[in-house]
Amino acid sequence: MMIDEPETHAEIAALVERYEDALDRNDIGALDAMFWHSQQVVRFGVGENLYGEAEIAAFRRQRQGGSPPRTVRRIAITTFGRDFAVANVEFQRLGGETIGRQSQSWVRLPEGWRIVAAHVSLMGQTS
Repeated sequence: MMIDEPETHAEIAALVERYEDALDRNDIGALDAMFWHSQQVVRFGVGENLYGEAEIAAFRRQRQGGSPPRTVRRIAITTFGRDFAVANVEFQRLGGETIGRQSQSWVRLPEGWRIVAAHVSLMGQTS
């Protein structure tokens, strides 16, 4: 298995950039499209545990104003073969000092790359 095959790594880097842009613009349609359309997809957030595409989509639509604005501090991507990757983003919310972490597991499915599991947390918080 090839680790960090350049073409696959570039694909995921572009997707992470596209995700960050959609998050910044609160483009709910683009964000929904990047997640696996399945009851098996999971997104654990700072204050919520979401199971399945319906819960994730409902969360995005109920959140007033979208995600708080943030600055990306660092991105680490590792690809495994041509069909699986993990992306980790370290961020800081604008005006805040707390460091946030976001991890995404990406899988190349027949319909294209999709996030199958995601986790967002803030350092120093236990809930």
